[in-house]
Amino acid sequence: MIQKAAEFAAHAHAGALRKGSKLPYIVHPREVAMIVAMMTEDPEVIAAAYLHDVIEDAGVRYEELEEQFGKRVADLVQAESENKLLTWKERKQATIDRIKHAPEDMKMIAFGDKLSNLRSTATDYLIIGEDLWKKFHEKDKRMHAWYYGSMAEAFQEFDRFPFYEEYHILWNRVFWDMKEYGRF
Repeated sequence: MIQKAAEFAAHAHAGALRKGSKLPYIVHPREVAMIVAMMTEDPEVIAAAYLHDVIEDAGVRYEELEEQFGKRVADLVQAESENKLLTWKERKQATIDRIKHAPEDMKMIAFGDKLSNLRSTATDYLIIGEDLWKKFHEKDKRMHAWYYGSMAEAFQEFDRFPFYEEYHILWNRVFWDMKEYGRF
């Protein structure tokens, strides 16, 4: 199932690039799946980690995922998909609210996704500094600090994993001047 999900995700994201980068988009789902695989051995959760962006970013339908991978995987992927009709802040607030009360499997995928994004953001921040925020739809650094700080609180149950500390280190590296948005 995991290999099938990896291949499905690679096909779905073929030709897409990471925002503001020349990297193939598939590097992100692969990294998310690797993070999740170090937190659980559940093949459905790892498969869903590979697939977490295919509905939102690649136009794959829920029904296709359910047919190919089963209801649980499709539900986990659907849970990671944002409603693009909402504003950036509304989408992020909905994600925070959902993840605070989500089951652990769903929360693991969200954590892997946010950690991968934060790794990429921290690397880009070291290279281009404050110009980094120009590549995002939401260009206000404070909003990103609020979002990633709020998500860290929702992920607190993962403090048993070294990735949780990494998340905090990266948050501090990027948002060092935004302490009012996080308590790390």
